[in-house]
Amino acid sequence: MEITAVEPVHLRVPIVDAIPDGTLDVLVVLIHTDEGITGIGEVTSQSYVCKACFDAPRSAARRHGLTSILLGEDPLDIERLWQKMYYETNRYGRRGAAIHAISGADIALWDIVGKHQGRPVYELLGGAHRTTVRAYASVLFGDTPDDTAALAREFVDMGLTAAKFGWGPFGQDADTDVAHVQAARKVLGDTRELMVDAGHAWQIETAIERAKLLAPFNIAWLEEPLSQDDRKGYAQLCRNSPVPIAAGEGDVTHWDFEDLIDRGLHVVQPDVAFCGGLTVCRRVSEMCQANDRRAVPHCFSTGINLAASLHWMASIPDGDLVEYCLRPSPLMRKLVKNLPPLIDGRVPVPDGPGLGIELDEDVIEQFRVR
Repeated sequence: MEITAVEPVHLRVPIVDAIPDGTLDVLVVLIHTDEGITGIGEVTSQSYVCKACFDAPRSAARRHGLTSILLGEDPLDIERLWQKMYYETNRYGRRGAAIHAISGADIALWDIVGKHQGRPVYELLGGAHRTTVRAYASVLFGDTPDDTAALAREFVDMGLTAAKFGWGPFGQDADTDVAHVQAARKVLGDTRELMVDAGHAWQIETAIERAKLLAPFNIAWLEEPLSQDDRKGYAQLCRNSPVPIAAGEGDVTHWDFEDLIDRGLHVVQPDVAFCGGLTVCRRVSEMCQANDRRAVPHCFSTGINLAASLHWMASIPDGDLVEYCLRPSPLMRKLVKNLPPLIDGRVPVPDGPGLGIELDEDVIEQFRVR
């Protein structure tokens, strides 16, 4: 089999607000082959920049665009192609947009292999440990504690057993932070998991203080309380926090996640459409299992990312949790025709060949950036 074309398709809703919402703008990656199989992938990053990583022509060594690297290659040789993409972009890559773009190509390659073999991706990654994955709702905190409580009530009524609140008004004032978390916990009750995303709000001293204030509410984890670059701070925080600390949605390659694990991080959160793809996620889960850590995907974009994350979680023994984005964007709700649904707090893992998803061409036509 041979790759005959690589098609980066930029989709964007008419109004993109400056909020932490990955459902408004996405780069879909389609890899076509001479056997008529097309692989589907996604990049969750700055789509204009990542598209340029594909479209850039061949240049001097280690400066090539991804399309030129992949054309004519055998798509079934995923590990070799990941290493080739990483090496041949490392004068402008190694981290940042180049790795984000590689993520989309890598997901599409796994989709091709699954379709070629007639097997779902989770089998390729190591087998199936479950056919459904428990979902947690992922939303911004409400403007007031009462608004947060109302959101929590919606999740209870939907049958969810876990919910994460983040950003919004959280992080600026200790009393306000406690009031929001207390409101969510009161509605969720004692049996449902509650997670808090601090959105890089604090320095180390404040983070330790807030972790202690939130500990009585039995939160499952406190996510990204520090800058993503404050690695020494995370090491100190993980040693002193009374609640589990989560991070990693902004990290790429297995080397970044190895560093986070070495610094004591409790919950490791790669985004499959950002970190380097399923190839990186598979290595991350292996490292987490070897070091008694928990891997949970960050997933806040489209159904392509959701499907890839579900396959990854289905393939590992302790992978029974996935972030389920509830934003109303058509790129989340409609781009994938057979979007895995939320059923009694769980999400079925697609069981068709590859990722097991189908894209809606009308949605692509409507939101395509030309």
